[in-house]
Amino acid sequence: MFELGRNKILRGKNEFNKVHSKGHSLANREMVIYILEDENLNGKVGFAAGKKLGCAVIRNRVKRILREAYRLNQHNIKKNCAIILVGRKNLVEAKCEVAIKSLKDICKRAKIWID
Repeated sequence: MFELGRNKILRGKNEFNKVHSKGHSLANREMVIYILEDENLNGKVGFAAGKKLGCAVIRNRVKRILREAYRLNQHNIKKNCAIILVGRKNLVEAKCEVAIKSLKDICKRAKIWID
């Protein structure tokens, strides 16, 4: 139920670029979300952290936090869209609970949250 399998992850530069360029975005203090409704990418998710956040260790930690927040709440997010979650500076020192709350907030604003 709480698994995040390989078939649910955006793979390759083409998939990321498609969601990033054709999708719309929303942001809050901890993350940015790009959303694209596409039949070929239904239910797929990608995670990113830019080099401005810090070294590889920090960027990987941010992506792990984003993955965990998504994994625990994937059943509450609509499956008819592909999304990319991008970590921001405020997520570097934050705990997973902050990321979960932030993800819930941003998904509700994007109208992809299912209660």
